[in-house]
Amino acid sequence: MANSVYVVNKGINRPIEFKGLKAQYIWYVAFSMLGLLIFYAILFIAGVNQYLALVIVLMAGGFALMKIYGLSNKYGEHGMMKVMARRSVPKVIVARSRKIFINGLKGKIKIGK
Repeated sequence: MANSVYVVNKGINRPIEFKGLKAQYIWYVAFSMLGLLIFYAILFIAGVNQYLALVIVLMAGGFALMKIYGLSNKYGEHGMMKVMARRSVPKVIVARSRKIFINGLKGKIKIGK
């Protein structure tokens, strides 16, 4: 049996990468595989034919891996968080009064000492 060597980290201050998965996507794969294991156990206990349950779980696992690799390639290490943050930024800011611009921010913001 040959020994396999896996390169896990590419260097200092670089994100962890394993087999093309970057940063948090490694955890997504781990949790999806754990969920699929639990799903298989539920199907098995429910009395579903074990070969049918195995096919269902393998297809779901393949689909999950494909989607997670797609997210990793599309967004990278921090991209998905940036997309989610961008959704919370308002598209328009409506100012119904010029009071803040005329009076200023006297006493509301301390600048300096």
